[in-house]
Amino acid sequence: LKDRHNAVEVNWIDPNNGWETATELVEDTQAIARYGRNVTKMDAFGCTSRGQAHRAGLWLIKTELLETQTVDFSVGAEGLRHVPGDVIEICDDDYAGISTGGRVLAVNSQTRTLTLDREITLPSSGTTLISLVDGSGNPVSVEVQSVTDGVKVKVSRVPDSVAEYSVWGLKLPTLRQRLFRCVSIRENDDGTYAITAVQHVPEKEAIVDNGAHFDGDQSGTVNGVTPPAVQHLTAEVTADSGEYQVLARWDTPKVVKGVSFLLRLTVAADDGSERLVSTARTTETTYRFRQLALGRYTLTVRAVNAWGQQGDPASVSFRIAAPAAPSRIELTPGYFQITATPHLAVYDPTVQFEFWFSETRITDIRQVETTARYLGTALYWIATSINIKPGHDYYFYIRSVNTVGKSAFVEAVGQPSDDASGYLDFFKGEIGKSHLAQELWTQIDNGQLAPDLAEIRTSITDVSNEITQTVNKKLEDQSAVIQQIQKVQVDTNNNLNSMWAVKLQQMQDGRLYIAGIGAGIENTPDGMQSQVLLAADRIAMVNPANGNTKPMFVGQGDQIFMNEVFLKYLTAPTITSGGNPPAFSLTPDGRLTAKNADISGNVNANSGTLNNVTINENCRVLGKLSANQIEGDLVKTVGKAFPRDSRAPERWPSGTITVRIYDDQPFDRQIVIPAVAFSGAKHEREHTDIYSSCRLIVRKNGAEIYNRTALDNTLIYSGVIDMPAGHGHMTLEFSVSAWLVNDWYPTASISDLLVVVMKKATAGISIS
Repeated sequence: LKDRHNAVEVNWIDPNNGWETATELVEDTQAIARYGRNVTKMDAFGCTSRGQAHRAGLWLIKTELLETQTVDFSVGAEGLRHVPGDVIEICDDDYAGISTGGRVLAVNSQTRTLTLDREITLPSSGTTLISLVDGSGNPVSVEVQSVTDGVKVKVSRVPDSVAEYSVWGLKLPTLRQRLFRCVSIRENDDGTYAITAVQHVPEKEAIVDNGAHFDGDQSGTVNGVTPPAVQHLTAEVTADSGEYQVLARWDTPKVVKGVSFLLRLTVAADDGSERLVSTARTTETTYRFRQLALGRYTLTVRAVNAWGQQGDPASVSFRIAAPAAPSRIELTPGYFQITATPHLAVYDPTVQFEFWFSETRITDIRQVETTARYLGTALYWIATSINIKPGHDYYFYIRSVNTVGKSAFVEAVGQPSDDASGYLDFFKGEIGKSHLAQELWTQIDNGQLAPDLAEIRTSITDVSNEITQTVNKKLEDQSAVIQQIQKVQVDTNNNLNSMWAVKLQQMQDGRLYIAGIGAGIENTPDGMQSQVLLAADRIAMVNPANGNTKPMFVGQGDQIFMNEVFLKYLTAPTITSGGNPPAFSLTPDGRLTAKNADISGNVNANSGTLNNVTINENCRVLGKLSANQIEGDLVKTVGKAFPRDSRAPERWPSGTITVRIYDDQPFDRQIVIPAVAFSGAKHEREHTDIYSSCRLIVRKNGAEIYNRTALDNTLIYSGVIDMPAGHGHMTLEFSVSAWLVNDWYPTASISDLLVVVMKKATAGISIS
């Protein structure tokens, strides 16, 4: 097939081009892509249709690509029944791989049984026909009902006058019949006839005329079933004892007996070519390549049947190299957490990512492993901690890793969620899970506590100035102490001070945790001072009305979260809204950033920059206005192509364009018509030349201001027209026409029309 043509240049007569010879290029792109371009030329004699020329070229290409086989054989007197051009059905047992034809040894019309000269096998499903030659020499097909002993065939009916030793041919539902077109018949000296025939494809006409496509086996042999292409081909790179290996796996869509697989492994060279690394053949659906070097590889696998026929190749590319760095990193904010999800420019299932975390930016990327904290290796990572605070930047350093190596680090900076309301809901769940919250939300049974209260009051009477109650518990390496103090004392200055406090402390893994609340009144040099102090990692206030458990505010770490706040005065060096980046911010240096500001009062500014601003009402500029581009009524443009006469493929220009400019501006304007080029053509004849003419007429408010005709030359029209303000609307008409003697189709052309309307002014420009 590489030697057969897949492109043809067809010469035909084009009546629309002065009956000159034109060339139509016809190609089979799939054949060109597979075998390379192979061009031939042909003349379509007497052809004046481009479509017919295309069909002739396509017929030639399909004939060469589809009808590739020839056959030579000899027959006896039966050769007298044929002439060149006849389509012959040939039953070749060797080619088909099964018995498809032979001679009839005996005919029994009573039992409708034929005795054949060789055994046949019927398929398990479908209708099988047998072709016989009747007494008139015509082929007749009848249905095969059963086969006994392999050679006794019972048919639906026996055609008239089927002779012994006449030929038979088998038509199986799973096997295509091979058809050949007789090319020549030669009479030999021994009374036989030598026939030469070429393959005949009856579908060729439908393929050429209708673009039909035919699926299924078209080979005409049971040995010609091309194995299907392999599916789900993958290549997995692994490392073992310092060497790299690749395990290839694939599937087959169906089981084919005796199939094996050819593997071809290539690596990309420095010059862009491919270098063969290894080939292999296996009957399994896996194969391992060993001792591979670094590089970009392509693995091709194709199935091969027992007769050496190869299926379509399947390929997969892979790299044995350190992975590429992440192309982008997606950071998703959460409550006291940030989720980092890296993405590669090209997906690679063998790549994972290392995650490193830092609360400060690392300027030298080489210091990441010694400065940042290693989180782990995964496809994504959720960094969560109460130390991850809203409004603060946190830095991730992420790199790709695989069995070969690691990429460079990529930095990403992000913040946790700044949704205050969401944090209160978050704390609601966290606080609600604590034992303290459960104890506070449980109602007190006053009846059970009454005796204890009476006993406590009694003990207070007996104590002069202090009560201390302590509860402690120890469990293995854990200890917990609760102490309540009530104290009234006199200091050295004879001042009376009172205090109440509850302290809790717990030891866990050698670390002391403290929580407490205290209230007191002290007589200080500055006067009496009362205070309430809290010591805890988290402080929250909950209004239990109507069973509410959502906190009004939460203090944790160095931050306070509130649902709603009313302030009379607010003094803050920095104010930042939610969002990432924030929609509103005010910094100590007076820099105000607002993504969407609605200012209804006065705005005074000495300098600044405005982007995408719309002024709804009048705007007055007292100083100088400089602009790179102005859109609006200062300059307007319109453009349009001239109409065309559709009576011929040339579609010469013919028609009128009307432009109306409205007097709707308070200033004088100018109308500028850039160059419009129009031309005719010269047609050389044997005795005299004739010309195609093209005329352009321009009218202003009905008055003609331009009228010229072009023959074999090109004329240019352009103009500048003044339009004073208040003088009314202006209408411009541009009419074009073309003609040729004897009503022949003219050859003419004209460029598109462009009209520019602009304000008339001389400021900033002079001419001398």
